[in-house]
Amino acid sequence: MEKPVKTDVVIIGAGPVGLFAVFECGMLGLKCHVVDSLPEIGGQCTALYPEKPIYDIPGFPSIDAGTLIENLEKQAAPFNPQYHLGVTVSGLTKTNCGWKVITSSNTTIECSAVIIAAGAGAFGPNRPPLDGIEAFENKSVFYMVKRRDDFKDKIVMIAGGGDSAIDWANSLSEVASKIYLVHRRDKFRAAPDSIEKMNSNPKIEKIIPAQLHSLAGKNGAIESVTLSDLEGEKITLRVDCLLPFFGLAASLGPIAEWGLNVENHVIPVNQQTAQTAQAGIYAVGDIAAYPHKLKLILTGFAESAQAAHHIWHQLHPNQELHQEYSTTKGIPN
Repeated sequence: MEKPVKTDVVIIGAGPVGLFAVFECGMLGLKCHVVDSLPEIGGQCTALYPEKPIYDIPGFPSIDAGTLIENLEKQAAPFNPQYHLGVTVSGLTKTNCGWKVITSSNTTIECSAVIIAAGAGAFGPNRPPLDGIEAFENKSVFYMVKRRDDFKDKIVMIAGGGDSAIDWANSLSEVASKIYLVHRRDKFRAAPDSIEKMNSNPKIEKIIPAQLHSLAGKNGAIESVTLSDLEGEKITLRVDCLLPFFGLAASLGPIAEWGLNVENHVIPVNQQTAQTAQAGIYAVGDIAAYPHKLKLILTGFAESAQAAHHIWHQLHPNQELHQEYSTTKGIPN
């Protein structure tokens, strides 16, 4: 195991609330490491609906989820957060000075406090049951889109019938040469305007009802995908990339074993401080629970500020924190 690294706060979850927690901690001089199970920051905003507009972020009448994450990353950047992506927290133990966090990549992080901003928990894709699919993953099978241009002039097959499948079919049709949309039934679980846009798009060919049957290719590159209909009839199509959008499976994993009184996948906290039943561990965002909680991003933002301030007071019990607004305090250059 590598030599432990030390920081003030470990934030579990790199979604919008976790990223804003970096900013709030940074404004108080607290250094942060951020751990997330997904390979990119942004949580569900990045993984599920990066191009979906959000209408309840103060100061933005409308902002795409992906743009919100980009802005939050820029806002946190002056405080030099260290990101540990594509890994989970596998262990958490109390120390004399705080907590020791161990990740699934065997990195040990010693910190004074932990902020859990994990939303519904660690996310992983619901994989289609196709033999040998692992050999194509992250090469020609993708469960999320990082850059649209990666699919430029490609023949793309999208499987699924929800918002992610429909939205990405519409979006990638602008750069791909052809889009196949495969769904096991003729009804979609997406916004009506998105479905209407898809239906009128000549570059999107719907294949319904059908389901994925098998993949063919070599060296991680798909050459064709075979589909089957409800009667078992099969069709094979030449495809460059497959995007299965069957949702993400969420699990609290070891968090449920940390003595935080987890119930119904949420963690009870003190509403004033965001602290859990364990001193030094905080929960913010959708995973935090208290009476009359509103599960909104802006609520999570406020909880992040409360947690950061309480952590500062716990670390400096004999000092008085002079409240300064960002307009007068500024941020590091």
